[in-house]
Amino acid sequence: MTDYQEVTTTEHEQGRGQRVATFKATQIIWLLLGLLEAAIALRVVFKLIAVNAANPFAKLLYGVTNLFVAPFKSLVGNPTSGNNVLEITSVIAMLVYLLIAWGIERIVYVLFYRERGPVSHRQTTVAEHTPMQAPVGVSQTTTTDRTTTQAPVGTSQTTVTQRTKT
Repeated sequence: MTDYQEVTTTEHEQGRGQRVATFKATQIIWLLLGLLEAAIALRVVFKLIAVNAANPFAKLLYGVTNLFVAPFKSLVGNPTSGNNVLEITSVIAMLVYLLIAWGIERIVYVLFYRERGPVSHRQTTVAEHTPMQAPVGVSQTTTTDRTTTQAPVGTSQTTVTQRTKT
């Protein structure tokens, strides 16, 4: 006697690809903001503890962040004590870039996000059964297709189809 059963399940949801793409786009926006904020924050710390500006890493960091901090340079004065500088303008730049990134992320979300649509589940079961006293090569195969479609509000529709081959 031989029993064999194979179950295959597939799921399809309308609009899922667009939702995933929207999610990835918003994650990229937050990643880029995080990198920019970290660089500017490191600049604030470097200026505050008076890091040697001739150091290659500090020079690179100041060069990259100058592009983003430059629009805010003349906004307010930065308090200094010796070589130590508290760059208030860099902190203001961080806040402004945070608001800009949040606005861009919201625009992407509103324009491209789609609500969940109906979800269709399809389950195919193939069962093969060979009785103990059956002649060689005789078997019975049963294939069952079950399709369920669920709308987001909780309603569902189920269709079951069963075929038997001997």
